[in-house]
Amino acid sequence: MEEQLRVGLIGAGPWASSVHAPGLAEHPGTRLTTVWARRRDAAEELAGRYGAEVADDPDRLIDEVDVVAIAVPPAVQAGIALRAAQAGKHLLLEKPLAGTVEDARRIAGTIADNDLASLVMLTLRFSPEVIDWLAELGKLGGWTGGSAQWLSGALLGGAYSGSQWRHDQGALFDVGPHAFDLLDAALGPIEDVIAAHKADDDLWHLILGHANGVTSTATLSMRLATRPSVVDVAVYGSHGHLALGGRQTSAQQAYTAMLDNFVAMVDSGVHTHACDAQRGLHLQQILDRIVATLP
Repeated sequence: MEEQLRVGLIGAGPWASSVHAPGLAEHPGTRLTTVWARRRDAAEELAGRYGAEVADDPDRLIDEVDVVAIAVPPAVQAGIALRAAQAGKHLLLEKPLAGTVEDARRIAGTIADNDLASLVMLTLRFSPEVIDWLAELGKLGGWTGGSAQWLSGALLGGAYSGSQWRHDQGALFDVGPHAFDLLDAALGPIEDVIAAHKADDDLWHLILGHANGVTSTATLSMRLATRPSVVDVAVYGSHGHLALGGRQTSAQQAYTAMLDNFVAMVDSGVHTHACDAQRGLHLQQILDRIVATLP
């Protein structure tokens, strides 16, 4: 790009501080210009590290930038993202998109209607090891099932243990979108929730139905005393069993690769992507179906 994109960051929590802010400040195609957070002192501290301004409110931030990056809880993101899209701003969005499918549909629809670039923070999809794994699956074909396990103790201690929305909505809404996105990309669109069970301590067991009769399972928790986190994704079929290897790319590196894609989208005018707001809406619909399936 001839000029850097001016980016405003909504939020100043752990993810905003450790991934969004440094990534935006260091990428050659973006410039972190403005920060807003509910706690002004947190916004001032984060903005000060990168020479950014502090906005008095989200609407003023939206007015002053080309891109709005959001790192707040889903229900809070919904209103801000919709206002930003209505104002014609490109968007970097958290998952899930919103607190409800209806709000997610409004966001995705407004982004499409205004021909805006958007990406959802499905950072794993921008890691070379995941890109290579999905490419290999597509080349071989013949997969009849798969599984995902995402087990961590993130709500028992650490940077995200104080996050109230994660305590309220748990692993299903936080790590679930990552797991469902990978299973969906590997095996085809998830169209049905065959079974869903939530046990004590935020332990989820799910059976998912994909297009063409393929099924997968997912087990999720953020309240298990496991360190490091267990993230296992695999598929099986006529070519045997093919697992996604351990994570080799850090969240920061994946975010930089995501920004490469985002800047190229804005520059080229091609505003659709496999991880855009429409993908976020699809994942939100899966979450809604799972909740509806519970007894």
